[in-house]
This record gives sequence, structure tokens and C-alpha cells, in this order.
Amino acid sequence: MTHPAGRLREESAYIAYHFHWAYADILGLPHGERRAWVREIARLNQARAEN
Repeated sequence: MTHPAGRLREESAYIAYHFHWAYADILGLPHGERRAWVREIARLNQARAEN
């Protein structure tokens, strides 16, 4: 299964921006794992915004 290039780019940029991970490392993650990190970053940002 392939994922839309735009979505992959958005996920990669989001993770790289927040965690400063290398693009190759992000692309090496399985899709589910990458999506889990996107959700975790969003959760952390939300928690910080609420404080």
C-alpha cells in the first residue's frame, strides 16, 4: 500500500519540525508508527497549550 505523497510530506515535516529527526529516519518508520508520532506530538502540543 502506498500513501499519498502530500500526506507523507505533511507527516514528515510535522515530525521533523518538532523532533528534528532526519527525513530518512522518518521515512524509514512504518506508516502506523509515523502516524502514532504525529498523534503524540499533537497531544503534547495540546497539553502545552492548555497550561
